[in-house]
Amino acid sequence: MADITTRRSPLAHAADRLAAVGRASGGALRLAELPFLAQVNLRVDPKSAAAEAVGLALGVPLPLEPNTVSRGGELAVLWLGPDEWLVVGPPGGAGELEARLRAAVGEEPSSVVDVSAQRTTLLVAGPRAAGLLAHGCSLDLHPRSFGAGRCAQTTLARAQVVLVPRDEHKPGFWVLVRSSFAGYLADWLLDAASEYVARDRLRGVLPCEVWDVTGGELAEQP
Repeated sequence: MADITTRRSPLAHAADRLAAVGRASGGALRLAELPFLAQVNLRVDPKSAAAEAVGLALGVPLPLEPNTVSRGGELAVLWLGPDEWLVVGPPGGAGELEARLRAAVGEEPSSVVDVSAQRTTLLVAGPRAAGLLAHGCSLDLHPRSFGAGRCAQTTLARAQVVLVPRDEHKPGFWVLVRSSFAGYLADWLLDAASEYVARDRLRGVLPCEVWDVTGGELAEQP
């Protein structure tokens, strides 16, 4: 496995511009990449002994209701289909997570694949987060309809994403997007965010400041 200290994330070039949105919007929005999260795709019969063993190995049961998420410790398990899940964990943990899942399923018919390099994750948070995403997503993002414990495979600005609301104590969303589309989606979010910069800063911060102000790094754990 590559050393994550020497890898460059798909949105490393945009970190300063994303961070600037938080300051320029007066805290109405927070945008950041959550790079290198461990992501392992699992396919197994949900009624099998292997599925139960996976739940025991992870310390969290596989969610069986469509478009739901189970969380336990540093892990989040996303329902992707009747026999498919995405297990998301902290950076650098993909190898150990994959090995744990393979040991749990044993010789049962199944598939365990490390897909960490396939997607990166964007954090979209703050009071205006749902409004920002609504510009390019047709889902009803109100917490009553799409709150904590839910997930959805959908499109955002015509890019395929997995959208995951955070928990009640951390309002906002994870946006899992393919690495090849990450730059496009970051640019779209920055452009859409300029509306909220102009609206929420009463002293008239110019939208161009979103692009010009530099900022520090942000980090987020699952």
